[in-house]
Amino acid sequence: MSAYPVRVEARLEEPLNRGLWIVKWLLAIPHYIVLSLLWVAFAILTVIAFFAILFTGRYPRALFDFNVGVLRWTWRVAYYTYGALATDRYPPFTLGPAPDYPATLEIDYPERLSRGLVLVKWWLLAIPHYLVVGLFSSGSAISWRGDSPDAIGGMFYTLDWGGLIGLLVLVAALSLLFTGRYPHGLYDFVMGMNRWSLRVAAYASLMTDAYPPFRLEQGGHELPRMDRPAHVPVRHGAASVVTIVLGSLLAFAGLASAATAAGVTLLDRTRDSGGFIGTSAEHVGTPTYALTTEQVTIAGQNVRFLRQSVGRVRIETTGRPLFIGIARESDVSSYLRGVAHERIARLAYPSGDVTYDRYPGAAPASPPGKQTFWAATGSGSLTWDIQPGDWAAVVMNADGTAGVTTDITVAATLPWLGGLATGLVIATIVLLAAGVGLVLAGIRLAVAPDPEPAQPTPAR
Repeated sequence: MSAYPVRVEARLEEPLNRGLWIVKWLLAIPHYIVLSLLWVAFAILTVIAFFAILFTGRYPRALFDFNVGVLRWTWRVAYYTYGALATDRYPPFTLGPAPDYPATLEIDYPERLSRGLVLVKWWLLAIPHYLVVGLFSSGSAISWRGDSPDAIGGMFYTLDWGGLIGLLVLVAALSLLFTGRYPHGLYDFVMGMNRWSLRVAAYASLMTDAYPPFRLEQGGHELPRMDRPAHVPVRHGAASVVTIVLGSLLAFAGLASAATAAGVTLLDRTRDSGGFIGTSAEHVGTPTYALTTEQVTIAGQNVRFLRQSVGRVRIETTGRPLFIGIARESDVSSYLRGVAHERIARLAYPSGDVTYDRYPGAAPASPPGKQTFWAATGSGSLTWDIQPGDWAAVVMNADGTAGVTTDITVAATLPWLGGLATGLVIATIVLLAAGVGLVLAGIRLAVAPDPEPAQPTPAR
């Protein structure tokens, strides 16, 4: 293996504080602010460098040094925070090299660059690497994120809590919290993904024409090296890598399940005293004699499912009590035939935009309460048990006069919410336990290299 012109070196500084990682996002805010500005400059200078390379075949040295400094600064902050969590030493505020800091990045300055490659390498040629780095960083490889303080290479790399990097760093953080140790096998794997991503970042930022190798060089030190590193990284074989990736995906599913469980639990706690969960009140009104809904068809075979999922339905109006009725759509049409009324064609939540279809006519022959075809009625509030058929709801003044204005809410009991929340909690525990267990098992499957044989002492 020949040396790649992008060199990413790091060392795991132990012991690490058990709980400092919880607040590192807060401690790093000054860096985030500065980097957000530096990345704007990085993007602009990269565009300028593009045209300079296109016309001269050279990357202006001043621009190159600045952009390398931005990558270098970003890598140090990422190493301190949630790109690795492998040091508690606060990153320096500098674009220049900091050889004493445990995370370093160096890029060889290219004397000449291809004018043709500059047109295609940053988008077409790098696509295979974008797919790989996207897996590492939760899909950020294909979206512009140059304003992110944890972004390396703008559109193609972010060090965040997503992807394999984020999940494995989370496992390392939990290990630190409970055991005070950072698993070395996990560290080597995280470093390999970061090194791969930084190489792609430099290539796509036009800093080198050397295509990034498709290899996961793990551990804190580049290979080959003339001197033997203090910490020799373990080697992850296919079984180790597959186990870690599968565990990471399960852990990610567990986090998604936890977020869903939290949302479902919060929704379940919004029940009112009657056990209903409702929408926000939406204002509706018409100068005519009635407001109706569109036809709702409930097939017979779906009634049991709807009763289990929706439960009982409630419609409420505010202000002076209005007549509310639900009846078969054919009966509603017969009653309102020739009566001026409006049908709610669309009621958008949460914007409150309402679209009506108006039907001209005269006043109804009799008030709605005198009709006998209603399946359910109420004054200001109606509760209905779902039945099969074609249904429509009607809101009118009780005396049948014109001018119907109110705020309306629709609610249901949703009997499945409590069970869903419990199921999601159980799924979260199982997925996280299985995911973390597989990650740790994958680390144990890693093979340590054979130690170098001791050199014999020369005879005197």
